[in-house]
Amino acid sequence: MKKTWWKEGIVYQIYPRSFNDTSGNGIGDIPGIIEKLDYIKSLGVDIIWLCPVYESPNDDNGYDISDYRSISKEFGGSEAFDELLEQMHFRGLKLVMDLVLNHSSDEHYWFQESLKSKDNPYRDYYFWRPAKNGNVPNNWVSFFSGSAWLKDDITDEYFLHLFTKKQPDLNWENPKVREEIHDIVDFWCKKGVDGFRMDVISLISKKLDFPDTAYPEDYGKTIKNYYANGPRIHEYLQELNRKVLSKYDIMTVGEGPGIDLSNGLDYVDEDREELNMIFHFDHMFIDNGVGGKYDPIDVPLSKFKKVFSDWDEKLKNKGWGSIFLGNHDFSRMVSRFGNDNKLYHSTSAKLLAMLLLTMRGTTYIYQGDEIGMTNVAYPSIDDYNDVETLGSWNQALKRGDDMDEYLKLVHRQSRDNARTPMQWNTKKNAGFSDIQPWLKVNPNYVDINVESQEQDENSILNFYRKMVTYRKANKVLVYGDYECVDEADENLYVYRRWNSEQSYVILLNFSDSYQAIAYEDLNLESTELAISNYLESHSTSQLRPWEAQLRKY
Repeated sequence: MKKTWWKEGIVYQIYPRSFNDTSGNGIGDIPGIIEKLDYIKSLGVDIIWLCPVYESPNDDNGYDISDYRSISKEFGGSEAFDELLEQMHFRGLKLVMDLVLNHSSDEHYWFQESLKSKDNPYRDYYFWRPAKNGNVPNNWVSFFSGSAWLKDDITDEYFLHLFTKKQPDLNWENPKVREEIHDIVDFWCKKGVDGFRMDVISLISKKLDFPDTAYPEDYGKTIKNYYANGPRIHEYLQELNRKVLSKYDIMTVGEGPGIDLSNGLDYVDEDREELNMIFHFDHMFIDNGVGGKYDPIDVPLSKFKKVFSDWDEKLKNKGWGSIFLGNHDFSRMVSRFGNDNKLYHSTSAKLLAMLLLTMRGTTYIYQGDEIGMTNVAYPSIDDYNDVETLGSWNQALKRGDDMDEYLKLVHRQSRDNARTPMQWNTKKNAGFSDIQPWLKVNPNYVDINVESQEQDENSILNFYRKMVTYRKANKVLVYGDYECVDEADENLYVYRRWNSEQSYVILLNFSDSYQAIAYEDLNLESTELAISNYLESHSTSQLRPWEAQLRKY
């Protein structure tokens, strides 16, 4: 297996708006990131993935880009970005930019021109279609609720927007669009960035007949069969790689809604020369019912384990995986996959850290997860900012749902759970800002914050540092083989990692109760305990609630 820096690297994801405010306007900024670079470096990570900081009207918090070559003045502008890149490289940190290539902002010059007339040179930069039988061109719905089409009264046609109405989809069928995109990517490569996270890249190729979805009530099937994996997707990615990406020593990871085991390797097979990695969502959409994330279902641990095992098997010879349990688009991982009550908060957060840092693939850590930040439960929908959350809320209102019950779903599922300001200390606004932040701070910052965990050698923060250090010193945890010991067990996740020189077994108890370890063939008595999330003596016959053990043979 080819060994590279981005396979061995550990990524720390920053959502700039919520990281650290130095300008005093309640919004995180690039100077705030520079101020915290030594902290980030102290985690042992190698790479920072920076969510969008381009010029944007912020309809979707920066994922609606109005100028791909300019850094938003709200975040500090281009000079601040250049300083960030320089300071990162000085510390040996690499920068991965978030790039949104499926759609632009409706305030981008290209779209403003396309609005002017049907024969404008920029009209074909987007998908414009006439009405169909006096109605929208098809029955597609936006990721953020409502029709994916919006009518322009001036030209009497509809444009496609798979996200908000201010995020029109770019037409990659047009070679001029692809040339523009290649130039943008090349611009940032020449500036010295070390890679790209490509937002919803699986959606860039469209079925040009725009057929109605046969699954209007099943959002997952619609995404996979109609929005994603279009007929020219691999042609486009191979062209981008050939013309730009391959000319630089960079890392690429594509966000892949609609990508699954049947097609995932097509994106990352090293011989195909497309992307280095993808973010699949088989484990992140695992609790989504037919109606999507706001129709949640219970999920057995066996199904969760099977996702990791199946993907490892699929990618192990020719591709590479992305190992993550949270990011800016999902609930906090300790609230979702662990237990965030006070009794098990710390142990379950550490267990999840051990899972992340003992899997084959590149590990991604989202800001705040290293201190166990949790979901927030704002008392009113008026406290929420996320466009997806608000869209779902309005749809529920139209349906006549019980809105008190729906607010409980928002508490569980909203993307704002991951976007509350970073909790640095016990001072006002968690040390994030001197004024009221753009999004309210989680009230538990007085108990969960960086400063207090820095002073506690047994904190979640220091456990992350310990796990990162151990992974880096034992490359078998990066490249070695993987095997799940008992996929059917609904409480324990036990798996082996090994190569010709070293062998490990990882034992994780995903429950609030004691669990017997009934795997005699593991010969645990002959192992040495390397790391655990409990301080007291350790048994090889049972695991305590949320206990995690990394054992070496």
